Amino acid sequence: MRWRFTSGAVALSAVLLAGLVSGSAQGEPTGLDALRLDLDRILAAPELNGAHYGLVVRKAVGGEVLYSRGATGRLNPASNGKLLTSAAALETLGAGHRFTTEVLTGARTAGGVVLGDIHLRGTGDPTLRESDLNSLADQLVSSGVKTVTGRVVADDTWYDSVRLGSGWAWDDEPFYYAAEISALTLAPNSDFDAGTVRLQARPGPVGKPAQIQLTPETSVVTVDNRTVSAAPGTPSSLSIDREHGGSRLIVTGTIGAPAEDYPTVGDPTAYAADVFSKALAAKGITVARKDIGRGAAPAGAKVLATHSSMTLAELMVPFMKLSNNMHAESLVKAMGRKEKGAGTWAAGTEVMAKKLAGLGVPEGAYRMVDGSGLSRMDLITTEQLGNLLVAAQNRSWFPAWYESLPVAGKAERMVGGTLRNRMKGTPAEGNVHAKTGSLTGVTGLSGYVTAATGERLVFTSVMNNYLTAKLSGLEDAIAIRLAHYAGAQDRSIATTVPAPRAAGPNPHTDLECTWTRTC
Repeated sequence: MRWRFTSGAVALSAVLLAGLVSGSAQGEPTGLDALRLDLDRILAAPELNGAHYGLVVRKAVGGEVLYSRGATGRLNPASNGKLLTSAAALETLGAGHRFTTEVLTGARTAGGVVLGDIHLRGTGDPTLRESDLNSLADQLVSSGVKTVTGRVVADDTWYDSVRLGSGWAWDDEPFYYAAEISALTLAPNSDFDAGTVRLQARPGPVGKPAQIQLTPETSVVTVDNRTVSAAPGTPSSLSIDREHGGSRLIVTGTIGAPAEDYPTVGDPTAYAADVFSKALAAKGITVARKDIGRGAAPAGAKVLATHSSMTLAELMVPFMKLSNNMHAESLVKAMGRKEKGAGTWAAGTEVMAKKLAGLGVPEGAYRMVDGSGLSRMDLITTEQLGNLLVAAQNRSWFPAWYESLPVAGKAERMVGGTLRNRMKGTPAEGNVHAKTGSLTGVTGLSGYVTAATGERLVFTSVMNNYLTAKLSGLEDAIAIRLAHYAGAQDRSIATTVPAPRAAGPNPHTDLECTWTRTC
């Protein structure tokens, strides 16, 4: 049977033809031999010449290895690293863990007057929204608070003050997938993109600047509006940059129709406190001092209002389906805070290493310096990822973890996630549950697939250092072939692998599809 690549590689076609002729002379391969032959052919794609890659396929029950190639070579996992973070977080914090945000005071209260400061204290909730801050203000109103003689003080001391991960690129800073991490932060949307603000641009009179609106409204972010309004129907080309280390957004582009994006905020702590201050004013609570303070709430401070997040099991869905980096990083620091009393990346990754050692990922044999896989310093093997996928099945939290993985071809965002537009119309659709991962020159797909025999398989594929655009077609071909696997009755089958695009000049276009708002 034919195996067809649409990459137009004459040399590869000749190699495959020679292999098929040889195979025909010896009899058509069956069973595992047929599967291995087809996987070898997929990995013979010319796009992988000079690249590094690993592929491991195992039986989910018992862990028997069905296919292994490049399994022990360390590779950058990109967002496949979130498999490690999520599993370690469930082990460490528990599926029922909730983040809390509190309003406290160390001052006396009398007749509805707080005679001093109030403190807004965060513990890393990446799902905190403006509506939650409004709820905290409502609680103050219900308790009789009318006036604060001091100021609002932002307490983000649950985590350290290091905002960006090791090995993160400086030119990623304006983009929402690289927002700064704080124990007190705010998300502007139901995807919970913590540390960002929603920026909407609407065309005004032709030739004039577009109208810019920020949601939630905040004075922490300033906008340098350099846009130009165009005639209706003109495609919009909204572009947003943020000053390195600052809070000024430089907005450019031609705006012919409403457009929006979610740029990062330079100071997420001040952002959350500012929006909270506005909520207090809207509820009729007067705060005498308008400047926002910073620092830890005093020991023994009285809790005036509190908000609890969704559980960690519930958070797994937006975290893993949409590959949310900020969720991953907050969980790393939360693990460090719980186990070592330090909300730092160093403490958190040390805790992760201890927990993952019990899940088939030995300490000292890999490197994760962050939780999201955004760092170019992260290194792990496909063998280790496969070990985790097999071992996780024995944990009580596995059902929630499994359901949080993107599902191939399922259009609903919180089901299909980063795989919602892939493998449609194939045996992999609705079957493959797997975590995607991508950076420029890096792609990964690791998870579970049910073969034609009804047996669940574990697979993990990671590819590094290729020069084309993301090799999703090769990953999909692997997953689809595994869905076809018929055990002892298996035969070599024809598969088409789409030709990848040439690498473009903008590295930010070859990232997770949810990061680029394309899925």
